Amino acid sequence: MIGQALNRVDGPSKVVGRATYAYEHWEAGQPLYGFIVGATIGKGSIARIDTESAEQAPGVRMVMTHLNAPEQGARDESIPFEYWRAQPELTGPDIDHYGQPVALVVAATFEQARAAAGLVDVEYTGGRGRFDFAEQEDEVYIPKVVNAGLPTDTAVGDFDAGFDSAEVRVDQYYTTPYEFSQPMEPNACLAEPRDEDLFVYVSCQIVNAAQASVAATLGIDPERVHIVAPFVGGGFGSKLGIHSETILAALAATVLRRPVKVAMTRQQIFQLVGMRPTSSQRVRLGAGQDGRLAAIAHDVTMHTNPDVEYAEQTAATTRSLYAAPHRLTSHRLAPLDLPRGTDVRAPGEAPGMLAVESAMDELAHALVMDPVELRIRNEPTVDPERAVPYSDRHLVDCLREGARRFGWENRPATPASARDGRWLVGYGMSAAIRGHFQGPTTARVRLEADGTAVVQTDMTDIGTGTYTVLTQVAADGLSLPPERVRIDLGRSDLPTSWGSGGSWGATNSCTATHRACAALRAKLLDSACADARSPLHGLDPADAVFSDGDVSIAGATEALSEIVARGHPEGVEAEGQVRYMGDDPNYTDYSINTYGAHFAEVGVDADTAEVRLRRMLGVFSVGRVFNSKTTRSQLIGGMIWGVGAALEEEAVVDSRSGAFVNRDFAGYLVPVHADIPDVDAVVLDSYDDKANPLGAKGVGELGICGSGASVANAVFNATGVRVRDFPITIEKLLPGLPPMDA
Repeated sequence: MIGQALNRVDGPSKVVGRATYAYEHWEAGQPLYGFIVGATIGKGSIARIDTESAEQAPGVRMVMTHLNAPEQGARDESIPFEYWRAQPELTGPDIDHYGQPVALVVAATFEQARAAAGLVDVEYTGGRGRFDFAEQEDEVYIPKVVNAGLPTDTAVGDFDAGFDSAEVRVDQYYTTPYEFSQPMEPNACLAEPRDEDLFVYVSCQIVNAAQASVAATLGIDPERVHIVAPFVGGGFGSKLGIHSETILAALAATVLRRPVKVAMTRQQIFQLVGMRPTSSQRVRLGAGQDGRLAAIAHDVTMHTNPDVEYAEQTAATTRSLYAAPHRLTSHRLAPLDLPRGTDVRAPGEAPGMLAVESAMDELAHALVMDPVELRIRNEPTVDPERAVPYSDRHLVDCLREGARRFGWENRPATPASARDGRWLVGYGMSAAIRGHFQGPTTARVRLEADGTAVVQTDMTDIGTGTYTVLTQVAADGLSLPPERVRIDLGRSDLPTSWGSGGSWGATNSCTATHRACAALRAKLLDSACADARSPLHGLDPADAVFSDGDVSIAGATEALSEIVARGHPEGVEAEGQVRYMGDDPNYTDYSINTYGAHFAEVGVDADTAEVRLRRMLGVFSVGRVFNSKTTRSQLIGGMIWGVGAALEEEAVVDSRSGAFVNRDFAGYLVPVHADIPDVDAVVLDSYDDKANPLGAKGVGELGICGSGASVANAVFNATGVRVRDFPITIEKLLPGLPPMDA
């Protein structure tokens, strides 16, 4: 079953509306509704807050502010991951960023709560906020570590000497804007008190983190907090941790002893959920005339919130991508009074590769060398900074296969030399790499007396296909048809996982399920071979063959359901586990990554500078594939996200207030169907035995890594204009376009 293009097992439920999302739970009956009131300044404090008019409005049951909010736990910096820490709200009058919750209005209906929210009267004492990244770029500091616990800086050899002596040099700055995850499902929560317990129906990516965070904030035993998240309508990193809607709903429900439902508006998500930090990246490449890199440096400065540090690992990808004896990477943070940075799909790799792969294209142009050939010439034999072997690296295969399939030999050798009517046509490409991560995960597999298998883990499905791939792994592990497998996900009373994020969710949960199935097979064989009533009695379990719900040894066969019904009438179960990668020697002894190559063709209107993607191809190596259909879907989704990063996505800050000016989809542009014509993703056969027993690696975020750079490089090939301030817009491109008669 593993690898087959099985249709999503949860698809029918979603199509007919039976898949229940956070805002749609009605187990608690009719809830009250909360609406968040946000600060209208970016820095300062509340001088006066008047809630009398709001409290007297129709249907209002409570207005919670810092004056009457329950006491809450503080963030514990000793907890290594932010998502497990307390996330207190309404704790005082200080305002740290625009839109910060200053009140929660709770009423009988959503409309009443929203109307009353407009009656809350707040007077502020303004402070001097730091909102302009360009002004603060020189006021930077060095973080202790960056995201995922990676080192802040690295140095190998003597970069300055290597760069200064290089025959050909590239030294450029690239800037990337604030970007948002913005999943289809807004952040929402229903909190329901039941005696001493609190049931929290929430849209989250890591159930265990949500449970720990709510408990730490409210100061209650985590066992009293029950998280329910069977379906999540997208996350892309924005729901790895919980946010203000969850804490405020939990506080209000606890005070009122009533179910309370809170959902953010789309506009509020832009101010309250966090974003990818803006960055300024300096990339320096020094090479010989043969294209071989002698020196490579990647220095990144990005914004952070002064109170909640977030250092995106933007330069980390450069450490493993290309060979060069002299190397340098660094990360610096500029504190701004803006919402905290957070994981947005492919944190670090997405903005970092946009810069590095653009710089590699600039080097290829300076050398008058094919960009594919340049990358092949700089293929390392071992990880160039860690000096350990790669576990399974097929980047060159991806480059060559992609070039062949795309027709790269037809690429215009000279920029701005190919036309199709009024359109300037160009080709671009880039490499892709992403680290593979592993986190502690447990799965339980239970075989019922009727022969049905049930997989249980608190792992979430954020639309990526968790229900489907776990069905396939369990069906494969027990040799059952998929219709006899049921998946139970997204509740805190199930075995704990690291959730869905970081491209680790499928491999963690599938590996744990695979191991649980192996342990369950051993239990069943021990039971049957020791039972005189079984046809398998006294036979050697080492010779067992499982097939279609039966197990056979030396010609004797018995159905699994018969073994369970006779020896375990209440059912039999086993657990499988995955440990943290820091405790797995493979992650120390090998450099474990996924790889790919992107190819793009664009047309640029010679009069208006309008950029249109014509076609796009990605070729990837991700180890063993769980489901070919969902894998392709994930990769294509990432590639499209890269198109948005290259051409459209940009959140703009009002430097006077710290507010995002374009906080809706009318102003914050993302790709739509009309923007994406012909996109394809191809996965090469592979198996990485160092990653896990299944040989599989993460898929979800690899598609975005480098894809934006392939589009940017295609724009340069079409026009001869290099835009280094992303996204590439008409205003940046138009002044440099060649005349039509050139």
